[in-house]
Amino acid sequence: MSLANEFTKGFYKENPVFKLALGLCPTLAVSNSVQNAIGMGAAATFVLLCSNVIISLIRNGVPKKIRIPIYIVVIATFVTIVDLVMAGFAPSLHKSLGIFVPLIVVNCIILGRAEAYAGKNSVFYSFIDGLGMGIGFTFALTVIAIVRELFGDGKLWGIPIFSANFEPVLLLILPPGAFLTLGLFLGLFNWLDTKRSAA
Repeated sequence: MSLANEFTKGFYKENPVFKLALGLCPTLAVSNSVQNAIGMGAAATFVLLCSNVIISLIRNGVPKKIRIPIYIVVIATFVTIVDLVMAGFAPSLHKSLGIFVPLIVVNCIILGRAEAYAGKNSVFYSFIDGLGMGIGFTFALTVIAIVRELFGDGKLWGIPIFSANFEPVLLLILPPGAFLTLGLFLGLFNWLDTKRSAA
């Protein structure tokens, strides 16, 4: 098991959004601005890291029949922490992300990594896996948000980029624009894989 491979697999080979199509609910909902995307990515990464480590620590003492409820309690604990910290220190971001912060509890990326990886591997490798997957998820959210905010609003991080003559494609900052942008990126990644396998 290569440390570099474990860390980097979430960037491309097993990217949660672009390759595994996991966590699409928050991806579509909060990727209308780069600030929201990075905020959600950071929150999910924190929960993923902490829950992976704790689940890896307790994996041998958890009865198999009740492992999923126990994993959910562990994940919910860290989601509550991140929700309260965000509400206290970044209230505008917390308000902007809304219900999608508490919904990290049921994010299939986090539960999937707990079940498929942290419940079977050491603490160190579970930490590396959580970090890599979290960064990969944040990367996917941010890339989608850059396209949507730049061409749908003419801004990045709220700063105008184009001249006053620029006509934004308003569809991109609306919910259908999220599906359209995600579909284009999924098509791009599939095309890259096809080109790579043909070479």
